[in-house]
Amino acid sequence: MAVDLAKAKRRLAEKQAEIEAHSALSADSRQPVELDQVAVGRLSRMDAMQQQAMAEAAERARKRDMIRIEMAERRIASGDYGYCEECGNEIPDGRLTIDPMATHCVKCAT
Repeated sequence: MAVDLAKAKRRLAEKQAEIEAHSALSADSRQPVELDQVAVGRLSRMDAMQQQAMAEAAERARKRDMIRIEMAERRIASGDYGYCEECGNEIPDGRLTIDPMATHCVKCAT
């Protein structure tokens, strides 16, 4: 069963657009927290700092996914897309539908 590369490219483009949209939406929450005690109470500042840290962690995860998308596009170009990097077997289409950046078959991923 050969991988439908056009479908894979479309999935990767959709995932990339989704990541970029989430990144743009969360840009404000990653901004530095105001430390003025008069304007914002201590607990509110702590909550804001925690939310900022979580937003920054989510952004780092999105950047990792963007790198994974780029790597998947390189595998498509080289003809290696859809094959497990560990054992060389085909990665099932269902797995690639869920995670178009997958590099391992289910057996090797576990």
